Amino acid sequence: MRGILICISTLLVLGYLIYSAENSKSQTSPVSVEPSKITTVKSFGATGDGKTDDSAALQRAINSKIGQITFPKGIYRITKTINIDLDQLGPTSLSSDGTATIIMAGAGPAFRFIGTHEGTASPHTVKENVWLNQRSPMVDGLEIVGDHPEACGIEATGTMQITLTRLTIRRTLHAIHFVKRNRNVIVSNCHIYENRGVGVYYDHVNIHQSNVVGCHISYNAGGGVVVNKGDIRNLQIGTCDIEGNMGDKDSKPTANVLIDSEGAMVGEIAIVGCTIQHDHFAPGSANIRINENAYIRPHSTEHRDGNITIADNVLSDVQTNIEITSARGVTVTGNTMWKGYTHNIRIHDCHNILIANNVLDRSPRYHYADGATAQVGMLLTDCDGISLNGNLINGTGDETPALEIRDSRRMNITGCTILDYSTIGLLLKNVSDSRVSDCLIRTDLPGSESAQALEIIGGKDNQIVNNLYKK
Repeated sequence: MRGILICISTLLVLGYLIYSAENSKSQTSPVSVEPSKITTVKSFGATGDGKTDDSAALQRAINSKIGQITFPKGIYRITKTINIDLDQLGPTSLSSDGTATIIMAGAGPAFRFIGTHEGTASPHTVKENVWLNQRSPMVDGLEIVGDHPEACGIEATGTMQITLTRLTIRRTLHAIHFVKRNRNVIVSNCHIYENRGVGVYYDHVNIHQSNVVGCHISYNAGGGVVVNKGDIRNLQIGTCDIEGNMGDKDSKPTANVLIDSEGAMVGEIAIVGCTIQHDHFAPGSANIRINENAYIRPHSTEHRDGNITIADNVLSDVQTNIEITSARGVTVTGNTMWKGYTHNIRIHDCHNILIANNVLDRSPRYHYADGATAQVGMLLTDCDGISLNGNLINGTGDETPALEIRDSRRMNITGCTILDYSTIGLLLKNVSDSRVSDCLIRTDLPGSESAQALEIIGGKDNQIVNNLYKK
């Protein structure tokens, strides 16, 4: 029995010595890690010290095909675009926990995602290599800062289901740049701030199914969310704060949300639940500017583009809050707006438009000492088939009518409240085949005794009934 105990003790001691030796060796000797376990850019030589050029190290990490690339805390300075060729590399994601910064000190985007998807969003058009190698590239939790006049943030072409989340992108030219063709895009919970060009830029791109959600998009000199030509469908902009994307007084006119489809094909857009504002000092500034002067297709005799909803937004402090040109099938409803220094709503050459239940207010509580007079009127010209229902228009300037409609037909104006105008409540000039009913139009401003509730110039075949005016 004693011999057995001695033997067991010896084994225990020997085991402890063996374990201690192996543990000591693991602390002092190099450790080989399986390639599948290497997921940080520092494993490929990136320093993250803010001084060293980490371009080659980041490209090595991408080219390793490990897929999930993680950035530990640090400042990673690069001078070349990191290209992510999805078909060659397979599914790829870049991520941090908000503690990593990429300094782009060269021209072009910090990261360029390159795919080969040429189909639509319909599943049968997506090739197998796209599902296997390219679906759902992601960037999450990084900051990208420009340090070159032509530095950009992220560019995507040919991608399927690219998802950009929790990013901060600032001091670049364009923060997020979509080019050529993409499908099923999500940009969410991002801070896109103080860029010299555009915040989210749809640049002559063919792109359907694109969501911009829950973002702060501010102080981008070329516009906040900009669609420049291209073939755009199913663009949703929701619950964002978008402000001050105007440049300075010498910049060309732009907008916080700018949709310019002249000569292109853009439609099926929703702008919902956002706060959009600033800056009225910029010439031609607008919160939402839509130019749907698209070309007529050979097989059609009319413009097909439009089908836009602008709903439940808070809009203020620009030259024009909402401007829509040459569009059809647009709903503007439930918005609150004030401080439109030229107009709150300006509609030109449009068909089949509903403008309902909006509040157009002067909001005098701010008492801006800027020397400007907010007109906050609504102007519609050269339109056909428009319904204006249940809108409240209060407090216009000294020169323009509260609601002015010119050279238009088939206008249905019902249940509107037009108050405290200085000159004219409702002006109809060369309007025909239209109806005005059940409106309250009156002013109680001091010195407004000579103001007119309703003025009609020209036009024919109109019905004006059951309205209440201040005589």
